[in-house]
Amino acid sequence: MAYRGKKTLLIIDDEKVFCNTVQEYLESETLEVLAAHTGADGLAICADRKTDVVLLDQKLPDGEGHALAASILEKNDQAKIIFITAFPSFENAVTAVRMGAHDYLSKPFDLEELKLTIENTIRTLDLERVEQIQNYARDKERSFTNIVGAGGPFADVVRLVDMAAAVDGPVLITGETGTGKNLIAKAIHYKSPFSRSAFISINCAALPENLIEAELFGYEKGAFTGATSAKKGLFEIADGGTVFLDEIGDMPLHLQSKLLSVLEDKVVRRIGSTTVTPVNVRVIAATNAELENALGRTFRKDLYYRLSVVRIHIPPLREHCEDISLLCPYLLSTMAGGRSAEVPVAEVEKLKAYDWPGNVRELRNILERALFLQKGAALTPSQLLEKTLMNNRPPAQESAAPGQIKTLDRAEQEIIQSAFATLSGNITQTAKALGISVSTLKRKLKEYTV
Repeated sequence: MAYRGKKTLLIIDDEKVFCNTVQEYLESETLEVLAAHTGADGLAICADRKTDVVLLDQKLPDGEGHALAASILEKNDQAKIIFITAFPSFENAVTAVRMGAHDYLSKPFDLEELKLTIENTIRTLDLERVEQIQNYARDKERSFTNIVGAGGPFADVVRLVDMAAAVDGPVLITGETGTGKNLIAKAIHYKSPFSRSAFISINCAALPENLIEAELFGYEKGAFTGATSAKKGLFEIADGGTVFLDEIGDMPLHLQSKLLSVLEDKVVRRIGSTTVTPVNVRVIAATNAELENALGRTFRKDLYYRLSVVRIHIPPLREHCEDISLLCPYLLSTMAGGRSAEVPVAEVEKLKAYDWPGNVRELRNILERALFLQKGAALTPSQLLEKTLMNNRPPAQESAAPGQIKTLDRAEQEIIQSAFATLSGNITQTAKALGISVSTLKRKLKEYTV
């Protein structure tokens, strides 16, 4: 039998021959089989160790099997109980289910039937545990989507998030890099009726043009070289949930019409397919670019107006710096791992005076570095901020002395560091603006800081 991890089966039956036979037949590297011949012995085993499946006889020397069910589940609440009896009846079956039975078998039965029943039971157990893990992860992620802001320009964001969550139309989120567009998208999802299904995010600028279409819409077997089997796209996978399209301004023009079909007709067509598949998906898009300037050229007007049913603009941190006093304890609580840490009031005032070109993301990075590098509960992130400013500041523009010419390496360094500072330390955007690869940019920046 194929199980995920070692499982334990406990047989509680007074027929020792039956117990030995089952034990010999089912025992394997992935399944341990234990036996008890009385209800009391069975409960003792359940109290002593974790049991996955219990094969429980209805008639035991010290009582009725169904009377033990509650005690077994009290000691192993995840256990699955399979009742077995030589006196089958409808009433017994109903009683067994009422007492917590997962399944019911009537003697005599062959060992292959028992094996199949136990395999199905363990498969159900595994699926339930996967669901529990997913629910835990979803609840954990939900707890980290709190919108922190006292008011001012951020008050409109909070109001619009609640408004967007109450409807199922598309949402367009705009704002500078690092303002928290992904967080706002998740907040809308988890406050909406779509929250019980998936939240799937894709960065339209991070994937090559030929991969975006396959990722979003899927493809049929043989649709292109390498398509050895059919594959669902993210819209199909997220059916009933939310798809978050980050950097929507970088979506290729020919794919924008396919996205419009998803929004208006609620259907997707896989690459290589002649049919469409209905989907019920909430689309949230985000961009740090001015889409209005691209309308009619690199971005479709009809898609823009369709996405803008609800539009949320996130102000940069410098426009609501008063919220830094709230953001610091909140961000620390998400990454301190139980460590006692705080930012003193004097430090908060220093942080408020900074311009924060990288917005909340930059604030989080500075706090995370302070946690890692500094000792004690009182952190001084402003010291790290000063060092960061010194490292990222472009070299001073010195006028060349007569007969002295600036080297190409020095000129290149000034251009790269100036672009990096202008784009708030965004590696991807800087590389794109300079026309070089991300790996080349990272290597150059590393050389300059050595």
